[in-house]
Amino acid sequence: MDYEAVIGLEVHVELETRSKMFCGCARIDSTTAQPNSAVCPICSGMPGVLPVVNQRAVEYALCVALALECEIASTSLFERKNYFYPDLPKGYQISQYEQPLARNGRLVILTSQGERLIPVRRVHLEEDAGKLTHVAQDGQHYSLVDLNRAGVPLLEIVSEPALHTAEEARLYAMGLRSLLRYLGVSSGDMQKGLMRIEPNISVRPRGRAELGTRTEIKNLNSFRALERSVAYEIQRHSLLLEQGKKVVQETRGWDDAQEVTLPQRSKEEANDYRYFPEPDLPPLVIDAAWIDQVRSSLPELPVARFHRFQRQYGLSAYDADVLTAERGVADFYEQVVALAGDVPPKVIANWVAGELFGLLNQAGMSIEACRVTPEALASLVRLVRGGEINQNTGKAVLAESFATGKSPESVVDERGLRQISDPAAIAALVSRVLQENPQEVAAYLGGKTGLERWLFGQVVRLAGGKADPQLVQQELRRQLDELVAP
Repeated sequence: MDYEAVIGLEVHVELETRSKMFCGCARIDSTTAQPNSAVCPICSGMPGVLPVVNQRAVEYALCVALALECEIASTSLFERKNYFYPDLPKGYQISQYEQPLARNGRLVILTSQGERLIPVRRVHLEEDAGKLTHVAQDGQHYSLVDLNRAGVPLLEIVSEPALHTAEEARLYAMGLRSLLRYLGVSSGDMQKGLMRIEPNISVRPRGRAELGTRTEIKNLNSFRALERSVAYEIQRHSLLLEQGKKVVQETRGWDDAQEVTLPQRSKEEANDYRYFPEPDLPPLVIDAAWIDQVRSSLPELPVARFHRFQRQYGLSAYDADVLTAERGVADFYEQVVALAGDVPPKVIANWVAGELFGLLNQAGMSIEACRVTPEALASLVRLVRGGEINQNTGKAVLAESFATGKSPESVVDERGLRQISDPAAIAALVSRVLQENPQEVAAYLGGKTGLERWLFGQVVRLAGGKADPQLVQQELRRQLDELVAP
């Protein structure tokens, strides 16, 4: 039987405010900071304390909700989500359930089959739990609790079950992280747990309307793990149904080493958490003026910029996608285009997405940390375009500028790399190569025309790679034709 997967994603994003969601403790990097160094009576769950809502966290949440074209609730409520776990000191999490901040949004993703509009069910605020470290030492097993992350503001973004492939799930998550970075509310660093993804997967016979039994995969921290775990669950569900077996509704974890999902616990329902309104927090009321102010501050968003790059710069969909996925890259590219004069935008796209990306990836560096400025890259492409250096020399100059921070002009001048474009000098180089290689010239004249390429390489080598290759080719052909002529 032909089966169809139905996938919805719950994405938890740590908002990068200066302080926590309901107290004044600093929001610090819990992966590097001293454990329990940013904890107070409020976020450690002491009795008799009162939480206060972080206004900047609400503003960041509004940015995301508006960018997703959500309907903003003028009044939303915080509630207590009750469950016991050692890293949740209060025994409950402050979250939103019945009346969230925003509903009914959408995110456009770019798939191999074209654009797809994915509905977003809800966007709501909550607080994060702490972190457990499980230790096995000297035959003893115990867990350590770090509450630095407890109370950090989280934004939960829940899609409708409208995705149907593992590829779409990955592209949705990548599109969402790109949006968050454009807005500047979170880096979405998955290795540090700043963005965690939990897909819900079910499978049904294609053509049927009712959903199958779903499973949830918890706390995925990479796009690779997301795509592979979803693909695995789709295959597992389909096989169970083919065998006439039932899918058990449960929460599962992804084992990256074995590339399988493993059961963790039966899947909770909302009533298991015994939600009720948080008595220590008043309703969150947002007036229309604040919503308009936040909306007016939104930057040009990734999909809009993707389409503009195609229209304005004549780029392919692939180039536009690569260059607009990160706001820093898109800004860098547009600055180079503005500074490079009449150099075609496609040429600049090739330098940024090809040579510069290669150096950044090799160094594990973001474009914000790159020593090559937009001014430097614009200067380099002008040098190549103007024939002062050739393409290969340009690549070497870029690599040195990337490593040292020197301007391309200074690298070219210090190393004497300016291209030889004087016709007389090139004619002398070609003549010398022909005189020093009489056997190869005779073989060429005897019909081995492929030796022309070898002779070309000898001229380039003799010139130290600095001769204009087009002029070398023309002069070599001219002198060889003279030898062939009677």
